[in-house]
Amino acid sequence: MPRVLAIDLGTKRTGLAVTDPLKMLANPLETIETSTLLDYIKAYLAKEEVDTLVLGLPIRLNGKDNEMTPKVMAMKAKLEETFPNQKIELIDERFTSKMAMQSMIAMGSKKKDRREKAGNLDKVSAAIILQSYLERQ
Repeated sequence: MPRVLAIDLGTKRTGLAVTDPLKMLANPLETIETSTLLDYIKAYLAKEEVDTLVLGLPIRLNGKDNEMTPKVMAMKAKLEETFPNQKIELIDERFTSKMAMQSMIAMGSKKKDRREKAGNLDKVSAAIILQSYLERQ
């Protein structure tokens, strides 16, 4: 069964998460350099069946765009062009970084580890975005 891949786009790093084959659970996958995102997805799609790419849409609390919104929309356009067979979905990502940090604290991650492993925060944020998407389906 095809999976769903979630993307938490950042200016430097991008967090990725993927579902299990039954599309029930979201699992953190990887944190990569944003500049390598399209190549990473191409390689991932060559080895795994994915039918949907979920892209976190950053918006302000008042519902207006923030400074990352145009970058996410540009990435959505690139994804649609590069991967025409995949459905591309946008999902509100407000509070995901805060929720990811709280999850890491709840799991016992020490403050030093959270600081040193900022990449963990990105992929956990992607997993939260993905889980939110799954719950809305």
